[in-house]
Amino acid sequence: MNIKPLSTAIKYKSVSLLMLALFIAEPIAAKTVKITMTAKENTVVIDNKGTEYPAWTYDGTIPGPVVRVTEGDTVDFTLINPDTNKESHSMDFHAAVVDVLKEFSEVKPGETKHFSFVAKHPGVFMYHCGAATMAQHIARGMYGLIIVDPKEGFSEAYPKPDREYVLIQSQYFPNAKDKDAMIENRGWTGSLINGKIFHYDPVHDENASLTLQSKPGERVRIFFVNANINNPVAFHPIAGIWDKVYINGNPKNTLYGIQTYNVAVASADTFDLVSPADHPTNNAIVDHTMGAALRGAITVLMNMPDADPKLGKGDNILIR
Repeated sequence: MNIKPLSTAIKYKSVSLLMLALFIAEPIAAKTVKITMTAKENTVVIDNKGTEYPAWTYDGTIPGPVVRVTEGDTVDFTLINPDTNKESHSMDFHAAVVDVLKEFSEVKPGETKHFSFVAKHPGVFMYHCGAATMAQHIARGMYGLIIVDPKEGFSEAYPKPDREYVLIQSQYFPNAKDKDAMIENRGWTGSLINGKIFHYDPVHDENASLTLQSKPGERVRIFFVNANINNPVAFHPIAGIWDKVYINGNPKNTLYGIQTYNVAVASADTFDLVSPADHPTNNAIVDHTMGAALRGAITVLMNMPDADPKLGKGDNILIR
């Protein structure tokens, strides 16, 4: 029998532990992230034909800017409501644990609101205006998302994606002044994806010029927010299966091999889709509630060898 001396065994064990430590990513150091947004009451285009809509927005766009931080970071936030606006506005971050009567209070025209919070939980979260009437402020465009990346980084359970995209769905109420219709779910005629009807669907809208893109075999991660006023979303990848679904975007809440996942109103989840590697394919990412899909909630993902290398990477995760 070949028995190693105790000192040799301890040395081997120490080396093994050292090698293991090298492969374990150190948590990312927490930092303070300063975010400033301006409430704007402006006209936006809500379809591929150029239809204009009297919106209320953050920084002039529907949806508002993507906010991205790491778990443990402090978000130092400022909301500016210019005196040229007619309405009071506010900010409600679903990623924040604060005082609703203090940090989320309304900001009158000509005033500024500042507050901070620690992003304690990893995931993807909606943000929106909570000023009265809240349904109208959201329906007219005051919403967006904040991504809180896990402090541990990527792992086997939460692999690094090849591309990332943001998709935010909301209902389009053409009568922007009818608050009661919004609350009672009457009169909505379209589904907006990132602010436009059939935004990324040239199949159903000949005026659409954009699609999502990836290369065959790539892992595509979708950060999805349901900003509808009343309706849940049956989120489904036609001609595919969600490889992983991270409930609320948290890697600790993972489902595998899901065909359709129901996303509640004012909620958000993260979805991974992996296309076949040996040939080009296309997916249609839809709200399988057909009344919503056929009103605009269809997004085409083209998996092709010559996919634009910039799409779905860096600052190009929300395609406008």
